[in-house]
Amino acid sequence: MDTITNRLTAELGIREKQAADTIKLLDEGCTVPFIARYRKEATGGLDDQVLREFHKRLTYLRNLDERKEEVIRLIDEQGKLTDELKAKILKADVLQRVEDLYRPYKQKRKTRAVKAREKGLEPLAELIMKQKQHTGSPQGIAAAYINPDLGVNSAEEALQGAMDIIAETVSDNADFRAVIRQRTFKRSHLSSTAADRAKRSVYEMYYDYTEPMTKIANHRVLAINRGEKEELLKVSLISPDEDIMFYLKRSVIKDRRAVTTAYLEQAIQDAYKRLIAPSIQREIRSTLTERAEEDAIKVFARNTRPLLMIPPVKDMRVLAIDPGLRTGSKVAVLDETGKLLEYGTIYPHPPQKKVREAAAYVKKLIEKHGVGIISIGNGTASRETEQFVSGLLKDLDRTVYYTIVNEAGASIYSASELGTEEYPDIDVSIRGAISIGRRLQDPLAELVKIDPKHIGVGQYQHDLNQTKLSEALTGVVEDCVNSVGVDLNTASAPLLKYVSGIAPQVAKNIVSWRDENGVFAVRKQLKKVKRLGPKAFEQCAGFLRISAGKEPLDATAVHPESYKTAYAFISMLGYAKKDIVSGGFKDIDERIVKAAGNNLEMSAGDSKSRQDGAQTACSRTALENIARELDVGLPTLRDIVQELKKPGRDPREDMPKPVFRSDVLSMKDLKPGMVLTGTVRNVVNFGAFVDIGVKQDGLVHISQLANRYVKNPMDIVSVGDNVKVKILTIDQDRGKISLSMKAVKE
Repeated sequence: MDTITNRLTAELGIREKQAADTIKLLDEGCTVPFIARYRKEATGGLDDQVLREFHKRLTYLRNLDERKEEVIRLIDEQGKLTDELKAKILKADVLQRVEDLYRPYKQKRKTRAVKAREKGLEPLAELIMKQKQHTGSPQGIAAAYINPDLGVNSAEEALQGAMDIIAETVSDNADFRAVIRQRTFKRSHLSSTAADRAKRSVYEMYYDYTEPMTKIANHRVLAINRGEKEELLKVSLISPDEDIMFYLKRSVIKDRRAVTTAYLEQAIQDAYKRLIAPSIQREIRSTLTERAEEDAIKVFARNTRPLLMIPPVKDMRVLAIDPGLRTGSKVAVLDETGKLLEYGTIYPHPPQKKVREAAAYVKKLIEKHGVGIISIGNGTASRETEQFVSGLLKDLDRTVYYTIVNEAGASIYSASELGTEEYPDIDVSIRGAISIGRRLQDPLAELVKIDPKHIGVGQYQHDLNQTKLSEALTGVVEDCVNSVGVDLNTASAPLLKYVSGIAPQVAKNIVSWRDENGVFAVRKQLKKVKRLGPKAFEQCAGFLRISAGKEPLDATAVHPESYKTAYAFISMLGYAKKDIVSGGFKDIDERIVKAAGNNLEMSAGDSKSRQDGAQTACSRTALENIARELDVGLPTLRDIVQELKKPGRDPREDMPKPVFRSDVLSMKDLKPGMVLTGTVRNVVNFGAFVDIGVKQDGLVHISQLANRYVKNPMDIVSVGDNVKVKILTIDQDRGKISLSMKAVKE
């Protein structure tokens, strides 16, 4: 029998030791970010996304094993467990197969078959199933089972009851169900029609729609489901009924000479039409939906990651605007650290149209506080506000830029308990503007204050399994937070709770300790925090940074458990502790080679590329030698080297930066053929939506993403990418812009 370790090894294409060691780490309470970063020797360098899939499959397989044991126990208690049945249950590789095998033994409600058995008709059903009655009549055979005391008053009633038992027996057959499920899925079509053809809706393309089950795209499944839920569509499965009936009859009927064959056929038809088909179709619809939801959740998660990893805009004062019409646009000025300096409300849009007063007020704030950039929320009146800001910037004596920021979830934060706690004396509407400004200064630190599903970069998020969506997005946030690292002395509790090993209450305890005792001088002081024990310290310490503290390595991603190794390595290379602070490791690669005794000798005729390749190979060999000498894993030593080269490096530096603008376009300015630079705002199954600086985001259909076939848009673009696009068509009336990334010169 395959063990769980073997299954994971085969499914994920990893070595057995990798799987076994990863299971051990997870069982010890290690988090995915910690394992991915600090246990690379054990996992063979599995990254956080693979580890999360590993953990998910591990949980499923363990639940599957538990269910197998439970089913075996329940059947055994009935005295009906055979060696053959037990072997089938143990061999099952999916939960559905286990449930199919358990189905005949499951306690049922008062079905027609149960009532027939209570009337003593099971022997008659078994007799008919044996198909050995070659003489007499069905009524004559059934007459022996007439029993008015049990409610069987005629031969026909006896035959009907027997057929009910046969129908349920056929329906409960696990092998039949497996074949029918497979054939139904492979050969069925999903069909939808309009509930009211005269009623206009966004589902009109599905008013007369049919598509093979094996080809229907996941986003269409979700769209059809939503239309059905809103009672605008009627949905059904067109299944291969004749083929399935032929299969069932051929499998059950072995001797057509039996006088009860006609009754057996009726029972088989009843089994399929009344019991099997509706059940299998519900299962398949559920499976389709689950598959579509899984895909949508993956899209949401993959879109959320780059949004969280947008580089922060540092050392710049920001004026944030939360656009609005009737109630005005809220304005907030933040200093370089995100501290609120001043706020107010302007009314540049209808119905007030106080453009001059609004412009004067904004200019005053810019000059008074030395604002370098304006952050505009992308909600209602965003483009009108953009036009207003673009106009006033032209009158300034110095260059000030603006950018559009995704404001999804800002209103939720504003009215939240956390928003009230952070700004108890500030109006709810102003809190939204503060959030918009801080999202530019440090997107990750601000967005963690909001439930990830409200960030809004997916499809049909409100129709999805909310528990699964929340788990997936929480995992993304955790991975992002821990890959960036957190400043222990400035981080808020909402940010700290996503750090590996830190529970929400412990995050609050860290902030409380900081408030009572001042800043943390060294990481070791975390052990003094209430409820932060040795295991939690192990899991979180490497992800928490202390700038200008007593221990230079506390400002890096080097884990405290590796400090001794790091200092031995530094000493071996001839460096000093002070070099960590000053960043004096510019020649570390050369010193590594020298320390390992692998001096590189190149002939004068060697090309530079060959020299570089040889230097890299030699440096790698040298590091391996040093790792053996220090008795440390090579992956850990490599990470130490990277940290010494760039202490506390922020991985967000490699991500696309926000697009800063000083002027604005309108749809009237656009013409087919124009090439513009835009920012990807959302990626869906059928393409990507790109902000090109006008009121409406343009769509790059999947067929226009590249000069080749594209199966998944996410293989080409991600949320936050800055891309060059060419305008294909403009529909002014419908506000639609079609874009292309094909053959657009960079």
